[in-house]
Amino acid sequence: MSILSFTRAGVTRLAFATCLLAALAACEEEDVADEVAEARPVRVVTVETRVEGETVSLAGTVESQVQVDLGFRIGGRMAERLVNVGDAVTAGQLLARLDPTDEENGLRAAAAGLAAAEAQLAEARSNYDRQRQLYDRGLLARAGYERAEAILDTANAQVDSASAQYDIAARRLNDTSLYADAPGLVTAIGSEPGEVVQAGRMIVQIARDGGRDAVFDVPAGLIEASPADPEITVALSQSPTVVAQGRIREVAPRADAATGTFRVRVGLIDPPAELRLGSVVTGRALFGETSAIEIPATALTSTDGSPAVWIVDQETMTVSLRTIEVDRFLPVSVVVAAGLEPGDMVVTAGVQALRPGQAVRVPGADS
Repeated sequence: MSILSFTRAGVTRLAFATCLLAALAACEEEDVADEVAEARPVRVVTVETRVEGETVSLAGTVESQVQVDLGFRIGGRMAERLVNVGDAVTAGQLLARLDPTDEENGLRAAAAGLAAAEAQLAEARSNYDRQRQLYDRGLLARAGYERAEAILDTANAQVDSASAQYDIAARRLNDTSLYADAPGLVTAIGSEPGEVVQAGRMIVQIARDGGRDAVFDVPAGLIEASPADPEITVALSQSPTVVAQGRIREVAPRADAATGTFRVRVGLIDPPAELRLGSVVTGRALFGETSAIEIPATALTSTDGSPAVWIVDQETMTVSLRTIEVDRFLPVSVVVAAGLEPGDMVVTAGVQALRPGQAVRVPGADS
């Protein structure tokens, strides 16, 4: 074989090897392109647990937790009232006064009676001292000494009685003035100056400073169905963005005779200033509170006749089919009873075109 023939054969073999390598490289590029093309875009939702139940709403009003009716301890003609509805009062502030004429006269009479009793006591003590000296010298019979001693005891008792009468008269004169026992806000007035009022009649109603309640009239059925300690959201009716949280503080033991409802007081926690006394509010509470997982109905598929969903492995970005248990079907979603956990990524669109292990990509997610 000539050198020329050998050279031509080597060139031919080299060209064949080069073509073979090029063909293999092209096949690898096509496989990679196919793999990239198979990363199907999908829409997903991340599973979250939400709280569900029946929301109950009722209308009510804001009241002070402590509201007192102040009145005079004695009766008489009211001479003046110094406050009106809406006025803020401080502890010890004078609110109203009765005509004190009768009580002043009563105090003067009691003072005179006390002075007379004290004078009689002084005379009885002086007489007792003289009778005792005579008795000690043997110049007086024992009966005379005992009589002087009895007169002294009577005089002491009369002074005690007169002193008590004086204290009563002084207290009655003091009771002609009505004072606030704590700071608060006047919410109601019971009588006007010039009226003759009886002892104990409400003259001024005061809502004391401090806690506030939202008060509701609740039907008996809701009372029975209520959770043990529901969290209640109270919103101002005319401005629903003004809200406060509250807890039930007091439930009336008896139903109202006219309406059959129970008065429920909800203590407000750090209420905003807009929730003033008398404001109309709406209270909302969640009954039958449960935790549930809800997914779009488009995520649902089936395997072997059982409901299932496609789960995305967030590390490999591939999908797998998982069987789930459906609690109930809603118009556009499904409540899942078992099979999913918070944080699972569920495919919600294109579920019919997927296969186990298929690569997927989430539009908008970081690659």
